[in-house]
Amino acid sequence: MRAVLFNKPFDLSLTEVDEPTLVEPTDAIIKVTATCVCGSDLWSLRGENTRGHGTLIGHECVGEVVEIGAANSRVKVGDFVVVPFFMSCGFCANCQAGVLGACLNGAILGSGVGAGQAELTRVIFADHNLTVVPGGRPADSVMPDLLALTDVMGTGYFCAVSAKVKAGDTVAVIGDGAVGLSAVIASKMLGAERIVAFSRNPERQALAREFGATHIIASRGDEAVGELMDLTNGVGADAALECVGLGPAMETAFKVARPGSTVGFVGVPHGVSAPMEIMFRRNIGLAGGLAPTLLFTPLLLDAVLAGQINPGRYFDLQLPFENLVDGYTAMNDRTAIKAYSIVD
Repeated sequence: MRAVLFNKPFDLSLTEVDEPTLVEPTDAIIKVTATCVCGSDLWSLRGENTRGHGTLIGHECVGEVVEIGAANSRVKVGDFVVVPFFMSCGFCANCQAGVLGACLNGAILGSGVGAGQAELTRVIFADHNLTVVPGGRPADSVMPDLLALTDVMGTGYFCAVSAKVKAGDTVAVIGDGAVGLSAVIASKMLGAERIVAFSRNPERQALAREFGATHIIASRGDEAVGELMDLTNGVGADAALECVGLGPAMETAFKVARPGSTVGFVGVPHGVSAPMEIMFRRNIGLAGGLAPTLLFTPLLLDAVLAGQINPGRYFDLQLPFENLVDGYTAMNDRTAIKAYSIVD
């Protein structure tokens, strides 16, 4: 089969590799219908995350079950499914506590088990991990919405839940990538009254407004903090959502969060440290981390199928599968928010 291979930083290729096979009776093989590039893949692209040379990459895909292990009973061959980026077992102590990302038996797709940017992928603990889309394969126009549910939409929702967003809140969303835009959608779903999106990109600002943002702050640093404080009469936001993973974004989140609130964070941390003195003196909490997106997939799938949310709008670059590696460059250069391919 064909799959995207990470050769070394800034060197990826579409390569012929062996097809995956069932290893455990709880496995399934998925024929990938659509896949995409995640913003977190760019850390590997730039060599800022450790990844072995000559390894498969990609953790977001949807597709059809073509082979199923004997231990599965819920999922069947022919089902069209959403694959979570982190595959958990569902029965270990951490899974039972709802911390799927710390599963004692789990793995991130594309990190040694399966790969999302491939024509076929192996999924472990299939009955637990796969969310079946009612009615079989949907129209290609729906694929971006479903791809969003594999990671970024659930991650943005987890960020908002972690920050305890509730009806009537003023929410500050730091980050205008797919996760940040998902956090805007999530904040609206949870009833926030004012959603302030921090973005300097006009196209992303427009999308944020369409998704529910009521205000845009286009400045950075202390100027941005000042604008948020002016908007809230010096109090700060009821919830701050950090969706970037860089130090300046985390600093801004804590500076705009009102005393007693919680900063939600889901950006993969690079050069980030928690400001413990601010947290202590202003009683600000920090919650989030690796998102257990599977917990939210049924809710978000229902919302997509009902036309209540349309997260696929931020997939703004469709490429033939043989050119998907070009999506890495486009996203790294910020000329695209999120690139995807219809594989089959």
